[in-house]
Amino acid sequence: MAVARLGSIRVVFRLRIDNGTPFGDVYSAVADAGGEIVAMDMHSVESDYSVRDITVTVHSDAEREAVAASLGAVGGVLIMHVSDRTFLVHLGGKIGTLLKVPVKNRDDLSMVYTPGVARVSQAIHEDVSKVFQLTIKRNTVAVVTDGSAVLGLGNIGPEAALPVMEGKAMLFKQFADIDAFPICLATQDVEEIVRTVVHIAPVFGGINLEDIASPRCFEIEERLRRELDIPVFHDDQHGTAVVMLAGLINALKIVGKRMQDLRVVVSGVGAAGVACTKILLSAGVSQIVGVDRAGIIERGRVYDNPIKAWYAEHTNAENLRGSLADAVKGADVFIGVSGPGVLTVDHLKEMAKDPIVFAMANPIPEILPEVAEPYVRVIATGRSDYPNQINNVLCFPGIFRGALDARAREINEEMKLAAARAIAACVPDDQLNEQYIIPSVFDPRVVESVRKAVQDAAVRTGVGRK
Repeated sequence: MAVARLGSIRVVFRLRIDNGTPFGDVYSAVADAGGEIVAMDMHSVESDYSVRDITVTVHSDAEREAVAASLGAVGGVLIMHVSDRTFLVHLGGKIGTLLKVPVKNRDDLSMVYTPGVARVSQAIHEDVSKVFQLTIKRNTVAVVTDGSAVLGLGNIGPEAALPVMEGKAMLFKQFADIDAFPICLATQDVEEIVRTVVHIAPVFGGINLEDIASPRCFEIEERLRRELDIPVFHDDQHGTAVVMLAGLINALKIVGKRMQDLRVVVSGVGAAGVACTKILLSAGVSQIVGVDRAGIIERGRVYDNPIKAWYAEHTNAENLRGSLADAVKGADVFIGVSGPGVLTVDHLKEMAKDPIVFAMANPIPEILPEVAEPYVRVIATGRSDYPNQINNVLCFPGIFRGALDARAREINEEMKLAAARAIAACVPDDQLNEQYIIPSVFDPRVVESVRKAVQDAAVRTGVGRK
């Protein structure tokens, strides 16, 4: 199996370099250790030495240590300081609060706080719906996690999850001007999580559940949806599903196939896999086979896990049995939300003509695009360094923006389908090709298109209150 690099790390080395030391020795030391110099800045110059900051790209902590050792071995070079640019970005946290109304004098103070604020509180007490007009609730989302399934790191706890949730809050603000705040809970008990979120919900206009392990995430979301009258959205499930469907809508245009005719294999029957399956069923796909570590999810078989029991009841109408190799025979589409390297070239050769492969495991996909390309028509991954990135950022800012603007009670299936179609429509037909089935996360049309589609769907389905 080919192994992909996990991405680039930028490290800044502050070097004291004696006059007369060839700078080529520095370049060679970095290159020999596997790094690449991408920037160099003069910090200071003295009579017998200079101090320079060199920015080096490496691909692992081991490479960073190797570069440091190699530089340290160069005569006339002293490493004064090493800083990781990613860590520097996180110093002190990445988000804060800003005042919308200045407090410059006693008159300002009397309106934003006592005594004037009492009139506003009384107005909300008499008509609780005014909380959406007179507080931050109308534009604020809680990003809630228990730290049990963070990125590919697993169960690392609430403190370690906080940088990720801060990043999520940044994306809400950057792309949709939504004020989001991380809520990292020091419990992984379903009852405590549900009770805590219900208790803090008066502050928020929506709840974004994040990085909560399966199957606990299903129960938490379902119970919160029942108990709260604001949107509850588990992005790891539904964000992935919405963007996947958007990409599939466009991929089908390229291969000339229809949703209702597809045979789809879903590898990984966890949170994302189940959500992808549900949205595919809603979109008209009827032939879906799920595969987990133990093999194909069989219709009629008794499963202790309620999610797999649901899966067995609603998929695999032909009651296929066996492994992934058996499932992919004749399949039009492979949806991967499992792990690295599970899909092989031999599998691809057994698929139907013009196969579509969405290998979305992160950071290493089920099969690398460069390996799959000769055997597939369209391939997408979850990574930013390959074409066709299935990225949740295309979904959650716009879907929450639309839900908040409609003052929706929930985010229902029709709203998700509308979001997927809106994302897909951001790629014009005359620009559509195998390498471009999904828009960039920085495409300014995406959030507005999704917002409008979701808001309209909320009103049309009766869950919007505005």
